[in-house]
Parts: sequence; C-alpha cells; structure tokens
Amino acid sequence: MKKILSIAFMCAGLFTSAQQNINDLLAAGIDDAERYTNDYLAPAAEGLMYGMNNGWFNSAEVKPFLGFEISLIGNASPIKDNKKSFTLDTSQYENLQFVDGSVSKEVATALGDLQGIEVFVDGGQPGTFDDAVFELPSGLSAENIDFIPTAMLQASVGLIKHTEVKVRLLPKTSYDDASLAYYGFGLQHELSEWLPGNNLMPVAISGLIAYSHLNGEYDFTDTQIVDGENQRFETKADTWVFNLIASTKLPVINFYGSVGYLTGKSNTDILGTYVVEQGPLQSETVVDPFSIAKSASGVKATLGTKLKISFFRINADYTFGEFDSFNLGINFGFR
Repeated sequence: MKKILSIAFMCAGLFTSAQQNINDLLAAGIDDAERYTNDYLAPAAEGLMYGMNNGWFNSAEVKPFLGFEISLIGNASPIKDNKKSFTLDTSQYENLQFVDGSVSKEVATALGDLQGIEVFVDGGQPGTFDDAVFELPSGLSAENIDFIPTAMLQASVGLIKHTEVKVRLLPKTSYDDASLAYYGFGLQHELSEWLPGNNLMPVAISGLIAYSHLNGEYDFTDTQIVDGENQRFETKADTWVFNLIASTKLPVINFYGSVGYLTGKSNTDILGTYVVEQGPLQSETVVDPFSIAKSASGVKATLGTKLKISFFRINADYTFGEFDSFNLGINFGFR
C-alpha cells in the first residue's frame, strides 16, 4: 500500500519502500548517483505531469452565472513498455559496475519491473572487503500495477461573459513517510456564444487554460551502505494545459472532444545528510547532494461522453498523448 500511494502521490521523484536503497548509489559518488537518478526518474516525472492535467472538463458548454458543479475525478495512465526501462551503460559511470560483468543492460525506471539486478562499487583497496554491493531499485510495475493513478476533487462555478472558473485543491496529506499537497485553477470560455445563430448550432465550442502545482515529499530509510539522517526527496511540479473543446448540446447523453497542448516542469531535490560506509568514498559525508530537473510538453487529444440525470452527471473519456489516460468523473451540481 505504501508503494502504491507513494508513487501515486509523487512519481516524479519520491521513492517507495522497495526503492529505499536508491541512496546506496551515493557510494559510487555524486556524479554517478545523479546520472542514474536522472534516467530512473524521467518517465515517472513526465507521467505525473500528464496525469495531473487530465479531467478538467466534461463539456464545452460553461455554467450559467453562479451555476456550479462539484466533481470527483480519477484517471489511470497505462505504462508503455518503453517507459519501464532504460539502458545503463557502465562505461558512462565512474565507479558503478554490474556484478555479472556486463558493460550495459536494461534496468528498471521508477515505472518498471526489472528486479534482482545487482551492481557494485569497487572499494579500491585490494585484499579488503570494502566493496559496496547492492540491488538496483525496481518500480511501480514490480507491484503488478501497470498504470499511473491520479485523483482530484474539483469545483466549477459559472461567471459572467460565458466564462467558468475551476479550482482543484488537496491540502497536505500524509501517509507513512510520504506527503502530498496539490492545487490548480482553470478558466473555460464558451467561444460559440459569440457566433451568430449559436442557439441553433448542435455543438458548443470553448477554450480552456489551466494551471496545476504539486508539492511532494518522501522520507526514506537508511541502509548499511549509506548512513545519515533526514534523508528525503522533495518534488515540485508546475504545469499548464491549453485545450480547444467541442461538445454536443443534447439533454441527457452528450459527447465531447478536445485537442490541447501541455507544458510543464518538475524539480526533485535530494536532501539530507549521507555518510558513505563502503566503497571508494568510505567515511565521506555528503549534504543535500543534488537536484533533478525535468520538463514535459506535447499535444494531447481527448474523446469522451457524459450522462446527465438531474443534478447527477457521470462522464468518461480517453486521452491520447505521450501518456494515454482513461478518465472517470462523478459530478454533482446545477447547470
């Protein structure tokens, strides 16, 4: 459970209990640890930024003045095979080597499932037993979970001039060693209201701009190879999404679709004090070793349908992009 929640909360950079030995990589030196962590995190960081921007809309029609809707939105992004692993080439590392003698091989990303891959750091002292040997971390798929889950609570209110404001908020929430805080806001404007004969048109057209921000933290356990205190990951992610939306204007069942563009950045700080107990850097103390910055951008398209019965609505859609996603929304309100 801790593994699922940790990656669902902060898959851009916060690790789970099975990944606690990520700090062991500091035995190979800061440069090696940073190179590995950068490749390990990249797909998860990208997937998070795509996932936190789904489900902003279920219609191109905006609410009338002071009309409102409360929505519980959940989505799941299937993990593509090319996001589950990366090639670790030891010739690009200063101290890290595979135990089986391989020069390079595929290893798991934070979304992957490759397990049991052992590496070592040569202690540099012949005849001694100061080599650091440890297993590389696996990822979310190792728990037989082949999707990235995200969820949010959203409120939408109609304003003047055919405009609707949307707000998302998750106060800081903690589970064991992981915590998350999230907020976002968006503006949707119904462009078709300005067209002549709009009331006779079978479809509505609108534009949406939305911003999202996430703060996450994960405290992980010390190991025998790298000791220390207050060891943690802190992640911040900021994203913008721009959508052009169209939907039918039927009384009960409607269909909607959009094309859009997403752009975002995330930054993960590896913080705390690390005391290396084995390897060539034995007894060296490292404080706040490095940060990992990632960006994501791309076109996405959505197709969906919504059922409306009085004040209750349910919608489902599928988004196509670098990370595809199935989205389900349960909504209560008045148009």
